[in-house]
Amino acid sequence: MKIISRVLVLLLIAGLVACNAPGNTKSERRNHINSMQREVLADLYKLKPDSKDEIASAPGYAVFSNVSLKVIFAGVGNGFGVVVDNSNGSKTYMKMGEVGVGLGVGVKDFRAVFIFQSREVMNRFIEQGWAFGGEADAAAKAEEKGAAVGGEVLADDIKVYQLTESGLALQAMITGTKYWKDSELN
Repeated sequence: MKIISRVLVLLLIAGLVACNAPGNTKSERRNHINSMQREVLADLYKLKPDSKDEIASAPGYAVFSNVSLKVIFAGVGNGFGVVVDNSNGSKTYMKMGEVGVGLGVGVKDFRAVFIFQSREVMNRFIEQGWAFGGEADAAAKAEEKGAAVGGEVLADDIKVYQLTESGLALQAMITGTKYWKDSELN
């Protein structure tokens, strides 16, 4: 039992540390994030065609990739993404991390699209980050098989769409998620 506990603790620590996009150079990491962004938007537009107009008419939007691990009473997650300013096309690369407590078990790989309702909210998100809490869902999906329950939320003038990429999770967690600028990629 001690070995299992130690492995779980190591997995949780590894989850907090590894929030960089894949790649050996800044250029490779940026390219990976930009590719992820295009793929996620294409998937969102297929699922929610109206979202394309929402994003086009907004001051800006963000796309994030997140992997989270929930083990009984604790959970961690990390990820990366990009904020796009629709007025000039500029990009701000960001990281994210989350910790949580509650009942949960599983691993979930999901994507989130944030649509900013005002320029002030977008700028605050970029400069100060954003924290969001509370999560309850069920997901069972692997590649094209399975189903995921996610959805959309409007909080602090940010509309959030969540798309589950793959994973198996059943959870009711109180989570704290923090977003911040990636100092290496900006």
